[in-house]
Amino acid sequence: MTEPKRPAGSAQEFPGGPALFRLDPRVAHLNHGSFGAVPVPVQEAQAALRAEVHADPDAFFIAVPDRLAEARTRIAAHLGADPDGIAFIANATEGANLALDAVPLADGDEILVTDHGYGTVVAAAARRAPVTTVALDPHLPDEDAVRETVLAALTPRTRVAVLDHVSSPTARIIASPRLLADLRERGVTSVVDGAHAPGMLADPLAGGADFWFGNLHKWGYAPSGSAVLAVARQHRHRIRALVPSWEDQHGFPRSVENRATADYTGWLAAPEGLDLLERLDAAKVRAHNSALAAHGAALLAELPGLTPLPHGEALAMRTLRLPPGVADTPERARELRERIAAEQGIRVLIWPWPGGGGIRVCGQIYNRPEEYERLAAVLPSCLSRA
Repeated sequence: MTEPKRPAGSAQEFPGGPALFRLDPRVAHLNHGSFGAVPVPVQEAQAALRAEVHADPDAFFIAVPDRLAEARTRIAAHLGADPDGIAFIANATEGANLALDAVPLADGDEILVTDHGYGTVVAAAARRAPVTTVALDPHLPDEDAVRETVLAALTPRTRVAVLDHVSSPTARIIASPRLLADLRERGVTSVVDGAHAPGMLADPLAGGADFWFGNLHKWGYAPSGSAVLAVARQHRHRIRALVPSWEDQHGFPRSVENRATADYTGWLAAPEGLDLLERLDAAKVRAHNSALAAHGAALLAELPGLTPLPHGEALAMRTLRLPPGVADTPERARELRERIAAEQGIRVLIWPWPGGGGIRVCGQIYNRPEEYERLAAVLPSCLSRA
């Protein structure tokens, strides 16, 4: 196997990157995109907030709505959003349900989804109207091909399109600004799952979706359970919290954020994650992460039977198709993923697909080139038993 050159310059190793996390050094964590990882300074900020709760619960909870508004304003500045147009939520699935509840649908209306969509988000759409599922070949060459395929699937009854900003399994842009503009011209409401966008993309709200939701706990370095829902002005009056609260009279966003005696410390600490990203130089971090993911994908592409898939250069995730028949069901994909973890101490995403699934590797500032080299060395033996 011809070994591809390692990433050049500062992308080889981010100074101090691994020391910012408490990850097990025995494990190669090449799957940042699934759950993220919380840097130590953000962990400490959340711990200090929890100490506040225990010291004086009354003072903490009485002040929560206003403190959330302050934290939301800081998040909005990083995302290029209107502070009154976003709300803290727990995750992308909650965002999908809030958004879809706010879209008026009549009998006969349909919702368009894709076969790359996240399972629970697609399920949320199917609860509300008949869905049309667009089959997006993972080998479609570029964003224009994706756009044309989605537009070709629209029918006169399509009222809503639920699209990934960056698809989770195949790591590619689907809800591009041009596609969102085309949907707007056709009177189709766009609901965008931006789970991977905050922190990884420099301008995640550039497309101007009607509804957009994104996790902060992946590439934004926030505590787990931190996400935001962004709503275009014309839809905000229809947003209703899934559970009523004492803040309902204020409307969106405060009505959505209030959860009574809940743990708000993750949301309040979330701005620390994006602040840290800026202190590290966000553009430098993104370039480093993308270069590492590309390095890993190039190594894997040298293995027999693995086929690289089209990707966006700015993304810190890369995917390859596995040999035919490997990971072709969810059960077989799960078995292969856990075998690699248990036997080799390497965490990657194995995603199922009819005829043969795929593997996704991510790049983050705690990763090193030799971790991907280690994966490339052991993967053939793992695949031989899949």
